[in-house]
Amino acid sequence: MSTNSSIQPVSPASELLSNTTCQLEEDLSISFSIIFMTVGILSNSPAIAILMKAYQRFRQKYKSSFLLLASALVITDFFGHLINGTIAVFVYASDKDWIYFDKSNILCSIFGICMVFSGLCPLFLGSLMAIERCIGVTKPIFHSTKITTKRVKMMLSEVCFFAVFVALLPILGHRDYKIQASRTWCFYKTDQIKDWEDRFYLLLFAFLGLLALGISFVCNAITGISLLKVKSKSQQHRQGRSHHFEMVIQLLGIMCVSCICWSPFLVTMASIGMNIQDFKDSCERTLFTLRMATWNQILDPWVYILLRKAVLRNLYVCTRRCCGVHVISLHVWELSSIKNSLKVAAISDLPVTEKVTQQTST
Repeated sequence: MSTNSSIQPVSPASELLSNTTCQLEEDLSISFSIIFMTVGILSNSPAIAILMKAYQRFRQKYKSSFLLLASALVITDFFGHLINGTIAVFVYASDKDWIYFDKSNILCSIFGICMVFSGLCPLFLGSLMAIERCIGVTKPIFHSTKITTKRVKMMLSEVCFFAVFVALLPILGHRDYKIQASRTWCFYKTDQIKDWEDRFYLLLFAFLGLLALGISFVCNAITGISLLKVKSKSQQHRQGRSHHFEMVIQLLGIMCVSCICWSPFLVTMASIGMNIQDFKDSCERTLFTLRMATWNQILDPWVYILLRKAVLRNLYVCTRRCCGVHVISLHVWELSSIKNSLKVAAISDLPVTEKVTQQTST
């Protein structure tokens, strides 16, 4: 690249560079990218193995659909870390010289599409999982007859295609993804926004993300309230619903992680889209909220790794030893919900005559 020539051709990448710059520590920034990518891949890999093994093991309708959606979410997080992290490390290794290695703006467009897709798709899947569990708890007959594995796969495909469509909207509208002020990532235009279309993309992204979080919160609240009402009923009825607790606990973990990690970035994009705050004055803060959002893809798989039945059972045993039986006895119904989930799954596989015999004997 010649810098001494008096006349230089203007490349598409130079037109997409932000007019503002962020003062970043290069060694710290590239270390963050490498660490995030490595930890994200290492975290999602065992979670994928655990979920796929559980999906092959448990073929009950009430759990297969949840495990299918959970596996899709973790796989999305895995490839989001792999693709976005690889591009980010390459940008740092190339000294962020976009004009040199991306003259045609192809890499920036791919980077922007992946950023939007890997951001919205996990949020959509989290809300879809919350809806699935809410129907399973409040309308079990409808869930067992209508929410089949085939329909869950169709809904999963529709969610992914919709996320891809939103990511491709700027390209379809003959707009380009813009290199951001830090020159380390690409996204919608965020500085000196004068066109309504650029503002629309930011507001659409923020609205869909916050809507997905809101749906997850409402559905998980309804599910939790329904399960809390069950604890005051007979033991037999409680055993019939106890298998839901593990999945609801995992959903609550996903919702908390998503809200903490994604809300700052979504609110920041909405503020920029509504011209409440200037991107030029909040460049470092925006980059910080983006890194917080990246942590969501790292923490999601640990929700499934740590909040499993076996781990919760061992945690109960350790807590019982440390705190004593009298303290834990106040929450015996929580223990029964974990222990009886395996018993319910075993009973559901027995013939009808044996089920009647066991119920009459108890």
